[in-house]
Amino acid sequence: MSAATRGRMSWTFVAPIVGLLVLLVSWGRHPDAWVAALIAIPLIGAVLAAVHHAEVVAHRVGEPYGSLVLAVAVTVIEVALIVTLMVSGGSGASTYARDTVFAAVMISCNGIVGLALLVCALRHHLANFNPEGTGSALATVITLASVTLVLPRFTTSAPGPEFSSSQLAFAATASLALYCLFVFTQTVRHRDFFLPVSPDLPGPHDDDGDGHADPPSARDAWISIGLLVVGLVAVVGLAKVESPSIEQGVKAAGFPAASVGVVIALLVLLPESIAAVRAAARDDVQISLNLAYGSAMASIGLTIPTIAVATIFLDDPLLLGLEPMQIVLLAITSVVSVLTVVPGRSKPLNGGVHLVLLAAFIFLSLQP
Repeated sequence: MSAATRGRMSWTFVAPIVGLLVLLVSWGRHPDAWVAALIAIPLIGAVLAAVHHAEVVAHRVGEPYGSLVLAVAVTVIEVALIVTLMVSGGSGASTYARDTVFAAVMISCNGIVGLALLVCALRHHLANFNPEGTGSALATVITLASVTLVLPRFTTSAPGPEFSSSQLAFAATASLALYCLFVFTQTVRHRDFFLPVSPDLPGPHDDDGDGHADPPSARDAWISIGLLVVGLVAVVGLAKVESPSIEQGVKAAGFPAASVGVVIALLVLLPESIAAVRAAARDDVQISLNLAYGSAMASIGLTIPTIAVATIFLDDPLLLGLEPMQIVLLAITSVVSVLTVVPGRSKPLNGGVHLVLLAAFIFLSLQP
């Protein structure tokens, strides 16, 4: 390991631990505005460190396992955060899961995808990816979102935009089964469909001749896995600590309470967003798309089954059905995403279209 690498490893080793220590000190408190601003510093450090360790793990295990590690790690901790907030109650407990999951889907499918396509296409003229694998991931995301977030708006067995107990059990089982089937397809049966492709050849990059550094040792990879988990816990936990200050700012600005979930989702998805943009800059946009659609898929496929079990112990109803405006945004995102994915390559315009949809989602969340 070179001196430069050791220098990079030093701060990436310290940042997650510092973030976790700050989280332990600040957890359960409501910091003032200036304290919240100071807490943002270790939060940003934990985000950047998490990205570094995710890339170390990805380099060791290869694609698409590396993208899967980061997507699942973030989602598991995000699910724990959602359940904790729902148990604590509050005015938004009934819709917190819906708002958070939908925000994660929109940010992943429009924000991460849009940024990755724009960066890659601007630097390399076209963003090339495998439409078979990416199309399968997109189809899974659309199906999961439709079954769990759209159908509750139209079912009649329970009052309001919610599932009955049997319907929720079906949706949870179907979501988990579909997610597991996709992971099997991605990592076992058709792994080659999710590997980065060359702009000149239809197959994956030649890993032996790409000029990249040698993969890290198993010891370094395990250390990075541990620090990745610590960093993600710090990111999500500090985002929760910051949420009262964010909520106060949102309230002072006159924005709806649901927009707090959008801000928290943006913070939680920062590690994946940065990792996706860095991969796109290297002309590995397939990795970016694996991260984006994998995050959206895991947010639904792991969250809904967990929340379904948690409702056994919760008194508040679980409102999963999207509002009409949200359904329209999801439908537009689905159509645009299909048109983006089918050709297997993308221009900067495609990335711009997705970013406009993200901007529309954020703006209409603030000004419904």
